[in-house]
Formats: sequence, C-alpha cells, structure tokens
Amino acid sequence: MVWNRIRDAISGPPTLEGPSQLPTYFPVEPAGCEKHAEKLFACLANEATTKARDMEKMGYGKSYYEDVEKERVAKLQPKKDDTTAATKIEDKADIDKSKLPSPNDNPLDECRLAIAYYKRCCDRELKKKKNWILTEPYRVQEE
Repeated sequence: MVWNRIRDAISGPPTLEGPSQLPTYFPVEPAGCEKHAEKLFACLANEATTKARDMEKMGYGKSYYEDVEKERVAKLQPKKDDTTAATKIEDKADIDKSKLPSPNDNPLDECRLAIAYYKRCCDRELKKKKNWILTEPYRVQEE
C-alpha cells in the first residue's frame, strides 16, 4: 500500500485516453478505493448530471439506440416556427454562448479527472483477493 502511494506521487495524476467514459466495472466500490469512488459518485450526481440536463434542455440529448438517434436528428432540423431553447438563445445577443452546451459535448468530461483516479485505483485494487468477489459473475437462484 505504501509502495502504491509512492508510485502515485512519482507518476503524477492519471490521464484518460480517448473520450470520457466509465469503466465496465463502474458501480463497484472496492476496498481501498472508497475515497475515489465517493468523489466520482458526487461528481456524477452534481456536475455531470447538470450538464446532461442542460444538453437535454437545448435539444442535444443523445441516445444509445440508433433509430431513436435518427428521429432526434430529424426533429432537430430547424423549421420556420421552431421555438426550441437553442433557437431562442441564438436570437439573443447578450448571452455568453461559450458557457452553453454544444451538440458534441460529453457530460462525463466534467468528471474526467475523477474517472481517471477511480480507474487507476480500481485496476489496482480489483486484482487483490479481498476484492475478487466484486468482479465475479454470479447467479441468484429462486428457491
């Protein structure tokens, strides 16, 4: 445990490669990673959720399913009498548009550093015997 702290201090803060996304083992909270998991959960509950809601209000919400995404894009095509939040804001000149979400924003970018720390800690701690049960698939049988 001490060696891991020394190695972390020397290597510096972790970085994520590519777009921000949660690891496949995400809601797991292994022993030893409680601090990083709590920070990530708090960030997801506050900053990322707020940004995702703002994107939905602007009409930029994305779907996992392709057919729903195609329908959303078709609805986003501007019409003559379109009154979405995005078109209302474009008409006003006194609003700072740099603070508004854009269609290609990722709400998880708000928690990028917390995701990196959580991933580094979980990758290390899930290999230990005390945390193996968290990664094992199991089945619940009805009696």
